[in-house]
Amino acid sequence: MRLFIAEKPSVAKAIAAELGNVTRAEGYLQCGADRVTWCFGHILEMAKPEHYGEQYAKWRAEDLPIIPQVWALLPKEDAKAQLAVIGRLLKDTTEVVNAGDPDREGQLLVDEVLEHFKNRRDVKRFWVSAQDSVSIQRGLAALKSNKDYQGLKDAALARQRADWLIGMNFSRAYTLRAQRGGAQKTVLTVGRVQTPTLALVVARDREIEAFKPSAYFTLQAQIEHANGRFRATWKARDDQAGLDSEGRLVDKVIAEAITKATTGQAGTLKEYRQAPKADAQPRAYALSDITLTASNKFGYSAEDVLRACQALYETHKLTSYPRTDCDYLPESQHADASRVLAALKHVNPGFATLIDGADPAIKSKTWNDAKITAHHGIIPTMHRGDASRLTDIERNIYELIVRAYLAQFYPAHEYMSTVVGVDVQGETFTATGKTVTRNGWRDVYQVEQEADEAEEDTQALPPMQQGDGVKCSRVDSRAMKTKPPARFTEGTLGKAMENIHKCVTDPDERKTLKEGDGIGTSATRAAIISELKRRGFLEPKGKQIISTTLGRGLIDTLPEKVKSPSLTAFYESMLKEIEGGRCAVDTFIEHQAEFIRGQVAAANTGATTVAGSTGPACPKCGEGHLRRIPRKDGKGHFWGCNRYSEGCSAVYSDKAGKPDIAAKTAYQCPTCKEGTLRQIPGGAKGKFWGCSRYRDGCRTTFDDKGGKPDIAGKKGG
Repeated sequence: MRLFIAEKPSVAKAIAAELGNVTRAEGYLQCGADRVTWCFGHILEMAKPEHYGEQYAKWRAEDLPIIPQVWALLPKEDAKAQLAVIGRLLKDTTEVVNAGDPDREGQLLVDEVLEHFKNRRDVKRFWVSAQDSVSIQRGLAALKSNKDYQGLKDAALARQRADWLIGMNFSRAYTLRAQRGGAQKTVLTVGRVQTPTLALVVARDREIEAFKPSAYFTLQAQIEHANGRFRATWKARDDQAGLDSEGRLVDKVIAEAITKATTGQAGTLKEYRQAPKADAQPRAYALSDITLTASNKFGYSAEDVLRACQALYETHKLTSYPRTDCDYLPESQHADASRVLAALKHVNPGFATLIDGADPAIKSKTWNDAKITAHHGIIPTMHRGDASRLTDIERNIYELIVRAYLAQFYPAHEYMSTVVGVDVQGETFTATGKTVTRNGWRDVYQVEQEADEAEEDTQALPPMQQGDGVKCSRVDSRAMKTKPPARFTEGTLGKAMENIHKCVTDPDERKTLKEGDGIGTSATRAAIISELKRRGFLEPKGKQIISTTLGRGLIDTLPEKVKSPSLTAFYESMLKEIEGGRCAVDTFIEHQAEFIRGQVAAANTGATTVAGSTGPACPKCGEGHLRRIPRKDGKGHFWGCNRYSEGCSAVYSDKAGKPDIAAKTAYQCPTCKEGTLRQIPGGAKGKFWGCSRYRDGCRTTFDDKGGKPDIAGKKGG
């Protein structure tokens, strides 16, 4: 009897459907002689510090660092019942199948359950990247020994333990250091991925704020040829005076002199080149790419996009595994194109014309086995689902995936590229032109040109020959100003995390980070950004995301080694060694322990004042300090006293990042902790106080006592 252990219930259900003869039982599915059960992601979690000693229940510098000698994994409270089911099923099986997701974490989360129960039975590995019927059948037919994936499990385990050491020790050490500097009840969380991500945003925000625009000039000429006119841009000589370090013309006198010398003058066409060119089909989406596109196009957060992609994969079964860092496709799946296109036509009748125009015989460069990692790009499946069940965000994300797939079966976008160089009075003006000869895959996107194409690239140039005479009828000198870099959005921040190697100078670290796809993973980046917002280190501003005073204060207190992506570069190089069986988990952890000891020793020396960790004094109780708190619904912030647990219920609205103390004092609702209490006329009974979140379900009320809510007394009615 085989027992399949899936990563989550939806995967278990999909496997059971293909095994057939399904009978539902408590915590598992019976499929003839086979059984299929499930986890809920990690159902075991790393023990908290106090598990290793009662002294760790309190945060004290003298107890740091905390480095377990024997690591403990404990059942999650909400997963104990399911874990017990798996334990019972393991006693009555002859073979186990690990059906975790196809990556390091998917390998570990099932293997750690098997180790928890000291399993000695033979274990196979089920490995698929999509949950459609065809993919699952192929996976069932290609089970391998779970031992072949030991390196993946060890790498995930090493990463898990090392991140625990950093998070638990550094968060305590730097929070205590800040408290010695005056911070009160502010937890400064530190993490290997979280902290460098925050540092990226802080650095970008400060670069923007310190930016000073500088003026420069562009010169554009109107050139007349016997066969027509066109625009051309002035190009500086190598020894041109009046340029800045970026090659921009900054001398107004020289700009005016060139304009005067060339306007109305005859010239010669000294260069005229034409060449056929082609743009290959865009590749399939990796998670970071579709997050960036959806952020720019729709304003979705990284968490929104991941949730939609996961639903398309798990719930609707319309797309393949989404938590991928790869945008290539396996060559073996190219043969499935006809059946995938037929399924797409069934699911998306509105795409019928585009689907009919696709040619399954076309094989773009996206199909490349050499580029495939643990996963492949996100593509549609053969499942004939119901698109009407999709939410708006799911539909928008799905259509992006569908169009990217359809583009693979359209020809390359072909055009004739023309480059022109004109000499007028010794000055050079250049122009480029583009004549589309075959629109190809761009028909799928129904656009004539990319938004970022320069106007000069798309102008129609007249037929000409090198040596032809021309006339410069007019030159327009335009005063321009340099622009600061753009603030991050959640999409561009996720992409920056993936491309963090660009921020590192050491060539070996750059190489490692580039090969390892940066910091975080496709599966975790959205959660990391959300956690930084929840902690009050980052906050949204329209589509943008900016650092808070507290976030900047934290970064300013940390040493470079802790906030640098170099730590991840070291991690990834070691994890690859572990994955390949060339390094032991314990060896890696001991390296980490030494690093932790040194950093904690430095943090335990002295105190640091962290900007944003201590707000203004509370005007109500006079003892506490106000702190800025994000609302649970994500709609803004409010300010409350850090002595709330001692009885101070002062609450103030947030006004441009500061407490609106000038406004009437508000009282935080002690029940929901989200609303504020307001005075309400009570008819014959006089006034009483009720929560502002009444419509959201909070029915808290208090009697009025001298114009204030009698919070200490009996609740009113």
